[in-house]
Amino acid sequence: MAMMGDSPRSGMSSPEAKLGMQVEDLWDMILEPQLSPTEKLNACFESIPVSAFPPAPSSQVVEINSDASLAEAVQLMSENKVLSAPVVDVDAPKDASWIDRYIGVVEFVGIVVWILHQSEKEDGSDGLELPNGDLEAKIGPAVAAAVSGVSSPRKRGNISPRSAAIISGKFFEALTSSDFYKNTKVRDISGSFRWAPFLALQKSNSFLTMLLLLSKYRMKSIPVVDPGEGKIDNIITQSAVIHMLEECSGLHWFERWGTKKLSDLGLPLMKPNHIFKVYEDETVLQAFELMRQKGVGGVPVVERGGRKAVGNISIRDIQFLLIAPEIYKNYRSITAKNFLTAVRSYLKEHKESSPLLNCMVTCKREDTIKEVIAMLDSNKIHRIYVVDDDGNLEGVITLRDIISKLVHEPRGYFGDFFDGVLPLPQSSRV
Repeated sequence: MAMMGDSPRSGMSSPEAKLGMQVEDLWDMILEPQLSPTEKLNACFESIPVSAFPPAPSSQVVEINSDASLAEAVQLMSENKVLSAPVVDVDAPKDASWIDRYIGVVEFVGIVVWILHQSEKEDGSDGLELPNGDLEAKIGPAVAAAVSGVSSPRKRGNISPRSAAIISGKFFEALTSSDFYKNTKVRDISGSFRWAPFLALQKSNSFLTMLLLLSKYRMKSIPVVDPGEGKIDNIITQSAVIHMLEECSGLHWFERWGTKKLSDLGLPLMKPNHIFKVYEDETVLQAFELMRQKGVGGVPVVERGGRKAVGNISIRDIQFLLIAPEIYKNYRSITAKNFLTAVRSYLKEHKESSPLLNCMVTCKREDTIKEVIAMLDSNKIHRIYVVDDDGNLEGVITLRDIISKLVHEPRGYFGDFFDGVLPLPQSSRV
């Protein structure tokens, strides 16, 4: 009989590890021989309520009032290192339920895209109307001219050459110092919110439901609510799930799955010719526009004419166009390369940690999913690039890809789950 010190559970004391041990106990109790390992994991996760998931650090449960300005919202999300935050309706009654207390979730990318798209009415398209005067009166003729060169990705799909040429390093400095930016309220950009107000889990919903929403249904984070309360109880992110998996290293159920090679699990899902990328001499706005068009959270920056990545730009990095616009003022154009150079210098000067300061994190097809999870968790990144022996890009693996290989959706599983809280119609989105 093995001594306690030899047990894989020895020294596993984190909340995430204890959760993994709960999965282990359930795994050992399920004796049906006809179940595949994935079906067995499905059954384990279906038996655990999301209320058991460790609470998010207090710094991650950030709420923003609907009467906060865009500038205040950007600063708050940046300081707390979050990509998005639920918006509280300041006019809601004190005893309002959660569905009436919140008006949506505001995101960094939604803020920037909304600002740029205000100019669509200037070129005759169907952009949102400014309530008090035209764009030029709000942000000045120079900035208005720059903004009006940005085409709607919903209509045309690309930033126009005029915009790429006009938006110099001084553009965002002028924009963020304008009254238009400072006075616009978060509630004014409700058209950029994806849900009305957002899709949430109840504390009694299962882990399996949560894992499927974070993978197959492409949600990056999920609020957890108590129907009897008017506030969010927890926010579960893809990153938090990956951290939980890393803490489960050594447990039987995890090792059985985690020691498989990427190639054995069909990863990467995206092949080399399907990778969305930007070249280092293209504008950084084209990178963010591409992310929005394709629904991806980041793109590699590649040398012109090559297949080797020299950097990565993520949606979260859009904050640096707003919180530190002065760092680009000496650039005639903010290219992807200039953006990376300026932000890295800014981060080093302010002694701030960020994945942008790290070298490109890559893996090989022969690596195990366990090894990739460790790299993603330790580097606090949302994607890892697969390369060949020469360093050429072969694919990309995201947090969502990994979670999707852990569970599968049983037929008819969600039923009427999505009734009641639906995505806003496409016409209302930015």
